[in-house]
Parts: sequence; structure tokens; C-alpha cells
Amino acid sequence: MADTYPQSVLPIDDYAIVVNPADNVAVVKRETTAGMMLETPGGSSITLRHGVPAGHRFAIADIPAGDFVRQYGQPIGTSLGIQKGEWVSHENMTDDVPVVRDLPEEIHTPAPDYFPVGQMGTFMGFRRPDGRVGTRNFVLIVPTSMCASHEATQISMMSEFMHYSREKFPNVDGVVAIPHNKGCGCQDGSTLDVMMRTLSNYADHPNVGGVILIDLGCEKTNLSYVERYLTNRAKPIEKPLVKIGIQDVGGTQAAIEIGLQEVEQMLPEVDRCVREEFPVSELVLGVKCGSSDGFSGISANPSLGFASDLLVRSGGTVLLTEVPEFCGAEHILANRAKDAVIGRKIYEMVDWYKEYASKFGAVLNQNPSTGNKAGGLLNITIKSLGAIVKAGTTRIEDCIEYAETPRVRGINLMQGPGYDQESTPGLVGAGATVVVFTTGNGTTIGNAIAPVIKMASNNRVFEKMAQDLDISAGNVIEGTESIEEVGTRLFEHIRRVASGEVLAKAEILKHREFQFWAEQTVSL
Repeated sequence: MADTYPQSVLPIDDYAIVVNPADNVAVVKRETTAGMMLETPGGSSITLRHGVPAGHRFAIADIPAGDFVRQYGQPIGTSLGIQKGEWVSHENMTDDVPVVRDLPEEIHTPAPDYFPVGQMGTFMGFRRPDGRVGTRNFVLIVPTSMCASHEATQISMMSEFMHYSREKFPNVDGVVAIPHNKGCGCQDGSTLDVMMRTLSNYADHPNVGGVILIDLGCEKTNLSYVERYLTNRAKPIEKPLVKIGIQDVGGTQAAIEIGLQEVEQMLPEVDRCVREEFPVSELVLGVKCGSSDGFSGISANPSLGFASDLLVRSGGTVLLTEVPEFCGAEHILANRAKDAVIGRKIYEMVDWYKEYASKFGAVLNQNPSTGNKAGGLLNITIKSLGAIVKAGTTRIEDCIEYAETPRVRGINLMQGPGYDQESTPGLVGAGATVVVFTTGNGTTIGNAIAPVIKMASNNRVFEKMAQDLDISAGNVIEGTESIEEVGTRLFEHIRRVASGEVLAKAEILKHREFQFWAEQTVSL
């Protein structure tokens, strides 16, 4: 404790946020010092026993040993004996929380309160022959294995220098590749199915106007194998599609030269598809968070959740993944399901992931990273409660597998890891035509075929990483904007990015990270 105290009692709202009236902790907005006296809205005062960093918590009441520590109105840990004004940390709190699996036999969650058609506006997109609408129009080079990834990368890079320009092809967004390190010695079963589903869904993605498939020739996932996945679809792929076999054409250089020729011939055809006006209901939004901090669940994620609600109420689709980050909050999602069948599927998703992680000696509480913990996310429960709000408040319609195309509109939960470079490609593989990625510490990740919009949870990080981040929810923390105001502003930005009016920063910087989830190793 400091020996001296401030002369005046300061309003708690200037320094901390009590997220829910049922909470017994407050989240610090800016650095505090020991001895600082804060006045609660009820008129009582709190003297801080420690200097508490931004994003972390202090107790606003005594929390006896054995009682739950609460944030978001939910238990986030168990007290070891915490006094009012004390910094809440692993020194005085365990991660123990009740496992809640209550689910009524019958759930009939009402459908969203849909807006009239067109109320939330339109965007300019690319209509594909199967009826879907893309936000971009790329020529995509797909290597069927790691053995063809070098050639795919060379074809895309050289094409953008030699054959493609926005001036020559105003309706084409570029020539890109998705190099990866899988496909030769991969095992049969789920891992192989995931890979094939992901690659074929990228080739068939509404943001892709033309495709070149390239293999070495002797790998398990050769062209004929991939072709079976592409042809076994409800609707045929009606876009320019070329296949190149490196061994068949005489090696690396020959394959690259042929690829360049094919791109040159393909570009005019892809360019014939032009943007048209569509209602925002045609958008498929992937929601993601990474490098989160203690503010992510208070500012950026609920603001994204509000934008998600606007899209769902407009008839659009939202995809939420990062199943390890459902842990501790899965009961909230399950009770938002449209019916008990979907509610039970949500529990099954989490239970499957726990069992999968245990095979590698891992537990889901290992998910929070060093950066997460430094920013105030001490355990998976705190992280999860703040993460799930990205998907708003409307009912959950269905659960899908990693990179699986949703069967219905509305909110869909996708199985998959929290790991950014695997979960983001999975969302796009499932059909996301635009992604919003919230971050507390700053992140740079993008995607080859879908714009990834970065939203900061706080203004400090937004200013620090202005070259990479598109928008900030930090004004929610500062108290100058509401969640609804930031969410509405974000929704408008999504619409403009989808229309190609502005580019996401990750697109400008050519962040095209791609790695799909393989169940051979654990990813949290």
C-alpha cells in the first residue's frame, strides 16, 4: 500500500469498467496506482491495494475464499480470498468454474427479427453461375500438395508482374496462390477429407473467377484425387478451370511457363464478370479474434456482435469458429440454439475438441497465449466469455465441420481451432466472402481470396499499428461511442470493403496466409 493517498475520490468510470451489474470485479481502462480511491455509482469508495495494469481486474467487493469471481455476470474463477480493491490474479484466484450443461428438452428460440428487404443497404458484388455472390474476383492457383506449392507461388507472383494489372483487367482483383505443406504423406480419413474439402471449396469459392490446379503427379492428393472432390458437388463448377501436372509437362520451369500462359488466356474471361448491386443478405461474414486482450470482450467483440446481428437480421450468414474458445461459455451458446438438437451439437463440438486435445496431452485452458495473459485474459473462461459475443445475440441455426459449406443462413458454428492461421482459412473455406478479425494487441494476418478487416479493441494499439488495422472499437473503452455506434460503423465498413470501395489493410499489404487444420497435431 502507498503511504499517501489522493486528496479526492475519483469516479470509477474514469478508470475501470464494470461489465455486468452482477460482477464483483472491474476491468481497468488505464494504468492505476496503489492507494488510488475510486467511487462507485452507488456512492461507496474503493481503495486500490495495488497498481493494476490496463485490461486486468480488481475486486469491487470482498470475495471470500471459495466464492466465484464474476465477470460478464458469469463465474471466471474461484477466489482464494480476495479483498475489495485487490488485483485479481492467479495468486488469489484459481481457474475453477462450474461446468454448466443445462439444456431443456425442448428449445424453441425465436427466429431473428428480420429487417425489411434492403433496409440495411446493398453492396456491389460478383454473381456466380450457381447464384452465390462474391466480394472479390481472383484467379486462384491451387497446389494439390506441398510438392506443387513452389510452382503455384511462382505462377501467381510472376503473373501479377507480367500479365495482370488493374488497368488492363479492372474487374479482376489479382492472381493469387494458396501454397501449403500437406498432401503427400497424409493419412487417409478425416485429415485427408478436411484437406480435400478445403482445397475444393477454395477452388469453388464465390470470390474466385478462375482456377488453375497444379500437382506434381505422384502424390496421394494428385489431380485425379482432387477432381473427385470437385466433381462430387451439388452443382458443377462453372468457371475457367485448368489442370497442370509438373511431371507430365517436364518439370518446374515448364509447369511455370505453361501456368503463365494459362493465366494470360484466362484473365480476359475472368474480367468479363462485373460487379452488380445486391442486398447485404448475400454476404457471408466470418468472425474471428486473435492476439486478444482484456478489452476485446468489452469493446471489439460485442461491436462485431452488433454488426453480426445487423447482417443476420438482414438475411445474411455469420460463421463463428474457434471451438476451444467456447469452453466455459458453451452453455450460453447451447441455450441460444434454435432447438435442442442444435444445442446438443454445440456441446458435442466442445466435447470432441477436449478429447482431441487430450490425445496430445493438451487441455483447452492452454489456449490463452502469453500475449492474452499479459493483456488480462488469465484463463480460457474469461477468454471464451468475451470471444463468443462476436456472433451477436440472434439464435444459432446450425453446426458445421471445418471448411464445410453452411446449409442454412444465419449464425453457423464451425468446428475448428483458435489458431489464427488455421481458423481463418477454414472460415473462408466454408464460404466467408469477408472476414472481420478483432485484436487487442495487434495482428497482421490476411487471406488470399477474402478481405480480412482488422478491428482493434483499444485506441492505443490502433494508433500503434495503423498500417495493419482498419478500424477501432477503442472509443467504447474511452466512453465516447457506444457498442451500437461502433457496430453500425463497422457494418458500413464491411459493406464498403465487400463492394471494393476500400481495401482491407491486409489486402493492401498482400497478407495471404494459408494453412488448413490437420488433426495430426493439436491446435488450440
